[in-house]
Amino acid sequence: MTTLETPALETFTLAIVVFFVGVGLNRLITPLGRWNIPEAVTGGLVASLATLVAHDALGLRIVFDLDARDTLLLFFFTGIGLNARFDDLVAGGRPLVTLLGLTLAFLIIQNLIAAGGAAALGLPHGVAALIGSAALIGGHGTTIAWAPMIEQRFGLQHAMEIGVASATLGLVAASLVGGPVAKFLIARHGLAGPRNAAPVLGLSDDEAPRDDIDHVALMRTLLVLSVAILIGLALQQGLLDLGLKLPPFVCCLLTAIVLTNFVPRLGASLPWPARSRSLALVSDFSLNVFLAMSLMSMQLWSVAELGPTLIVVLALQTLASVLFAAFAVFPAMGRNYDAAVLTAGFVGVTLGATPTAIANMTSVTKAHGQAPMAFIILPLVSAFFIDLANAAAIGFLVR
Repeated sequence: MTTLETPALETFTLAIVVFFVGVGLNRLITPLGRWNIPEAVTGGLVASLATLVAHDALGLRIVFDLDARDTLLLFFFTGIGLNARFDDLVAGGRPLVTLLGLTLAFLIIQNLIAAGGAAALGLPHGVAALIGSAALIGGHGTTIAWAPMIEQRFGLQHAMEIGVASATLGLVAASLVGGPVAKFLIARHGLAGPRNAAPVLGLSDDEAPRDDIDHVALMRTLLVLSVAILIGLALQQGLLDLGLKLPPFVCCLLTAIVLTNFVPRLGASLPWPARSRSLALVSDFSLNVFLAMSLMSMQLWSVAELGPTLIVVLALQTLASVLFAAFAVFPAMGRNYDAAVLTAGFVGVTLGATPTAIANMTSVTKAHGQAPMAFIILPLVSAFFIDLANAAAIGFLVR
């Protein structure tokens, strides 16, 4: 097997090309656009299939330098935080608690499905932890962190490969089914987003070329984002010194929320990019390139090597997530447009990761209108509270 390493700049450039491949395919294959499949997902899956062919047919293993991806994630979540107002957070208190409760309930359901599936299919001890919330709600990062402990505890060979494969399949499923679930609910209940709402994320294609996004607005937006990220990273290091470990993007998100609610009050004439088209544009760019890089770098051959049993269990997990989103999340969150958008995000969170959830919701809002509350409460639930509960659940399964 020959390994081809793709440097950072080439990876970044290729990710943009992959996005445009997805744009072309979504326009060429009408159902992809109609069912709100993100362009980066379409292109990313095509690219990952190409790397699979190169691996199996040519003996070529392509490895991408993903350093830029981590930076894009920080810019994206900091942009989400800059759009958050305390008034909205207070108004979203009850929906936030409701969504958190629903997500915690599904975390238990997901692990029960994993345990039941592993027992029914005769899978080795320890696999249940890797086909449940560790890989699906937790994603690749959580899987990589826990796999060595699971391998040692149960003597399970290839624990890392099984967990990464589960997370990969979950990411693919989340990207493909989240948008269609919301699309179905929106069409069935005749829902639509507010008209003339301030942009949060996901500028629609027909309004993107307007001339009010100039270089000054973009430079101002990038400056504010960069300063917020630097403060957020300093906050993360300070918390780490105190023994509290939080992901960098969570600290940047919280920092941006505080800044956007206090800094503009220092002067009425102070330019601030919150809910501006320039911030929406930067957030869109960061998310799409991040998602393209994540999907095109998937090692699908690791999934193929694990056989059909893993696919069966993850198919059950996907079905459970879709049904729970449609018949539990949507009614509990109010049966309105925001609730429909949240179902796309919920599927993304429970099968993939927070960026996948946001990508799903962005694809929906680009077609049907903004949903600011959904973009505020879902990251707080998925990127902070649920991580703590998931760690406890994984620890229980490992014990």
